[in-house]
Amino acid sequence: MLERLKRRAEFKDAAKGVRVGRDAFTLQAVRRNDRFAPKVGFTVTKRVGNAVVRNRIKRRLRALCDCDGLPFEAGTNYVILARHAALRATHGELSAALRSAVEASADRLQRGMGKIS
Repeated sequence: MLERLKRRAEFKDAAKGVRVGRDAFTLQAVRRNDRFAPKVGFTVTKRVGNAVVRNRIKRRLRALCDCDGLPFEAGTNYVILARHAALRATHGELSAALRSAVEASADRLQRGMGKIS
């Protein structure tokens, strides 16, 4: 079970890090100064739909992050900015897209393209 981002400052800090775009979402990642468990936050704006649609998308993304063995790195904060396509995508498509986005963000952070807070 991954820890969740809860404070606004953590979300704002992740926005200053690395961005990786996919059809259904954009992944933001930033390293912390510790090696504790990775933290994940979810954002779905009002432009995506009403509260029912936004909550359904967040539930799908939370389930995806909790169930699959995704390569989240310790000491890193991740924010998933969902788009409406996340509602139409299958579980397999979302899983593959998230896995590739996490791997791409790890590569960019390794090369020093992300801020270390």
